[in-house]
Amino acid sequence: MARQLDYHTIHEIFTRFRDAEPEPKGELDHVNVFTLVVAVALSAQATDAGVNKATRELFKIADTPQKMLDLGEDRLIEHIKTIGLYRNKAKNVIKLSRILVEDYGGVVPSSRAALQSLPGVGRKTANVVLNMWWRQPAQAVDTHIFRLGNRSGIAPGKDVDAVERAIEDNIPAEFQLHAHHWMILHGRYTCVARKPKCGACLIRDLCQFEEKTQ
Repeated sequence: MARQLDYHTIHEIFTRFRDAEPEPKGELDHVNVFTLVVAVALSAQATDAGVNKATRELFKIADTPQKMLDLGEDRLIEHIKTIGLYRNKAKNVIKLSRILVEDYGGVVPSSRAALQSLPGVGRKTANVVLNMWWRQPAQAVDTHIFRLGNRSGIAPGKDVDAVERAIEDNIPAEFQLHAHHWMILHGRYTCVARKPKCGACLIRDLCQFEEKTQ
């Protein structure tokens, strides 16, 4: 684990991220907040590309909680069976759809606690939805962000909760809204798990990672 970078270094890192991509976007396809919740819940232990492929036709016919209930679990499985853990995920999507219809009038709640109470929606999923849909500075820490935070010194921590706190505590407020997307995209495409692309990294000179590649 790298040491925590100082404020000025982190500010420079995120200035470079912002200059390179002023408005970073998440890569999960969705048409409204309900389909975003479903897509993020399906993405656990799966790639965004794989989820997008599975939901392309699904969201054309089931883009509300009631339509998802009308579709039913068996037909939902037919759409998502290419995704890992699809049976359990299908059960959760149907359950959360029923709760949204029965308890929330079919409207997705905008609080983290309410979102986390839905089946299959953990803190990371809730934070992604809060950030992407309601533009709250919520930090969803996945494997890419965890790796980048620890390698670089941007947000070191022994677990995802510690990295989330480090992001909130150490990244300047002006970058908090997009911090999650800048980090996930950098971790996904540049600071990859095996053979990170240090030669093409725009923060190479500021990063604490000792085993840099060419």
